[in-house]
Amino acid sequence: MELFWHRRDLRLTDNVGLAAAADRGAVAGVFVFDDDVLAHASDVRVRRLLDGLAALRDDYRDRGGDLLVARGDPATVLPELADALDADRVVWNRDYSGLARERDAEVRRALDEAGIEREAHHDAVLHTPDSIRTNAGDPYSVYTYYWRKWTDREKDPPAPTPEAGDLVDADALAAAVESDDGALADGGAATDPVAVGDLPAPDDVGFAEPDADVGPAGTEAARERLDAFLDAAVFSYDAERDYPAREATSRMSAFLKYGEIGVREAYEATEEAMAAAEERVASGNGAAGEGGDAEDEDGPVAAVEEYQQQLAWREFYTQVLYHNPEVVAENYKEYEEEIEWRDDPEEIAAWKRGETGYPIVDAGMRQLREEAFMHNRVRMIVASFLTKDLLADWRHGYEHFRERLADHDTANDNGGWQWAASTGTDAQPYFRIFNPMTQGERYDPEAEYITEYVPELRGLDADLIHGWHELSPTQRANAAPGYPAPIVDHSERREDALAMYKRARGEDPEE
Repeated sequence: MELFWHRRDLRLTDNVGLAAAADRGAVAGVFVFDDDVLAHASDVRVRRLLDGLAALRDDYRDRGGDLLVARGDPATVLPELADALDADRVVWNRDYSGLARERDAEVRRALDEAGIEREAHHDAVLHTPDSIRTNAGDPYSVYTYYWRKWTDREKDPPAPTPEAGDLVDADALAAAVESDDGALADGGAATDPVAVGDLPAPDDVGFAEPDADVGPAGTEAARERLDAFLDAAVFSYDAERDYPAREATSRMSAFLKYGEIGVREAYEATEEAMAAAEERVASGNGAAGEGGDAEDEDGPVAAVEEYQQQLAWREFYTQVLYHNPEVVAENYKEYEEEIEWRDDPEEIAAWKRGETGYPIVDAGMRQLREEAFMHNRVRMIVASFLTKDLLADWRHGYEHFRERLADHDTANDNGGWQWAASTGTDAQPYFRIFNPMTQGERYDPEAEYITEYVPELRGLDADLIHGWHELSPTQRANAAPGYPAPIVDHSERREDALAMYKRARGEDPEE
């Protein structure tokens, strides 16, 4: 038999490493709660992880198997467990973050010392972080050029799904663990007990039950969500995706982050949607959706391609982090001088609470608190506000998102925050500063999204909400006494931001 180590691949379908192990014989799956990884976790992500593991366990059980669960250092747990089960090999899929690569190196050494075979597979992204390079052989730092090569590269098909006979029988698995003189079952060596099917509660691993609703989990939920999106909304994705009040995005980020659906399966589904889009165009039914250009007969094709680009952005940032692991804590872009962040603690606290007096910003921050999720356009708006209006270091925002987002992904979130702060690869130019009121008026014209999350403003005309910064104190008190006045003046802070970046670039702020 073989032991498959699940990490960010909580699925049986389209799982390259698991399929390879199952192809050689019976396979048992294990998940290890690693304290070094948990040190970087949060309440919402642990809750979402546990939900994903519960769904994975159910998928194993539906096929007659089960999931082993342990807590401890994988470099200790895996060799012990492989020995207890008399496993021929330990198999896993590669993870590309710096922490994961260090952990995997330790596991490889431990297995080698124990004389146990091991095998790692490429699975998490369509193209490995080292495979798409410039003609000079360097990693890409500009997305557009990366995308051109990414889209031209052949994509692997989904990996086969193990059948019931490919998995170690649940009863046999339990008996094997319990028969090892009690060492594993009783928490031998430095590990907590290895259990079959038992999952901890959040407080068992040092976390609290979050207030936020972290959403559905598991492969079945991922497929249902993706199918629904690709059946309809994807065909107007490019025209509609920036409007947070509309159901125009896939909301697949958490499913992909935890690997509850394979990226090859997801991409293959988008290719099927592309074929349907081309058929629409050929039949003359290619009008764009609301907010789009009705004259654009190729609209559905462009829309599906725009969605495929989101998968490419995910892989672009993965390769940025892979080649530059220091960007988790450091600016990617070098400035001549240190950026003079203002970092006012009261302003940052108001931003976190969703009490800045800028409605679209506050709606986004409250959605984050309630749902452990935020619409992508709003993520850009709140990030720009923190870094360019409050003049706060992007790391404050990154850490808050890491704590609050159920779909937090180190590569994507770091890339997004550094893009907004004009410190990252292919970042927004420092002189492009979002006006939060204009953004709200443009992308939430009827203030539907704003009033969903900011109840103090319900019942007000959209024009009044979008003009909140222009109202007098008396007008604000009469309109919505429970909602704050703007904590900063956007026009003034815009000029301060331009001067701040110019100084960092070694330029005269007055020019």
